[in-house]
Amino acid sequence: MAIVFKDLPDEELIYGQKSCQGCAALLAARLTMKVLGKKTMLACPACCFAATTSVYPESAVFVPNVVTAFPALASTLSGMAVGGEAMGLDDDVTYLGIGGDGGTVDIGLQALSGAAERNENILYICYDNEAYMNTGVQRSGATPYGASTTTTPAGICSKGCDNTFKKSLFEIMAAHRVPYIATASTSYPKDFMEKVAKAKAKKGTKIIHVMAPCPTGWGYSGEKTIEIGKMAVECGLWYLAEYEDGKYKLNMEPKEFKPVETYLKAQKRFKHLKEEDFKRIEGYRDADWERLRRLVQM
Repeated sequence: MAIVFKDLPDEELIYGQKSCQGCAALLAARLTMKVLGKKTMLACPACCFAATTSVYPESAVFVPNVVTAFPALASTLSGMAVGGEAMGLDDDVTYLGIGGDGGTVDIGLQALSGAAERNENILYICYDNEAYMNTGVQRSGATPYGASTTTTPAGICSKGCDNTFKKSLFEIMAAHRVPYIATASTSYPKDFMEKVAKAKAKKGTKIIHVMAPCPTGWGYSGEKTIEIGKMAVECGLWYLAEYEDGKYKLNMEPKEFKPVETYLKAQKRFKHLKEEDFKRIEGYRDADWERLRRLVQM
């Protein structure tokens, strides 16, 4: 579904937030609301988005918005959607959930799985900044190999294990056979907004997993957020893809991956990595892409 930027409304439905400079999580939310408009019922759990927009008695969100318990976003959203249907609200109302990677791939995964099993009529957007940023940059199930966090100094956890694979929310939710799942990046806004528009037009459970670089937790200057996000895609450590009506599709496949070393060295959280680590990460990347290409060819 093509997005024509000149046709988007000038009105902002998220503004006045207290986020860090260069926060891609808030950019993801702002771009989403540009597409969805005022007929949106929003819910969010404990996360950077909630902490910077919805601290009583102030709100930077100008649609109905509820802040729910950490593990309960998809459950709350399910209740909102069913309640809206019972009240006879318009079919074009979108029941939107916005949560971070910790509240989605870890703490909220059970609730999201249940909502997907029931195929609730919701749109769930996970902004992925690859750690629990709101509570102090602790490791999450989406933290990549070798990343230093406050619970994995130099990439090593207290039990001696290292951060190896990010959980693939894309593949986990595709196994639920819901109508629409996509990955996206705030550095590719047209692709992201078109996926939001496509999700809005579908009935049932829709999930978008969007990479949202975090200058505070990743260790780079805030004005480089878009550049960092593009580097992740260009070196193959993040991909843009869709699962729609049972079929997988790649939206972008670099002809040749740029060096992972360039992307990783641009962030303080990877400053301890050595040449052998870069080789290992390239191996993980290649395995991920081989599996993804097989899924597309199915």
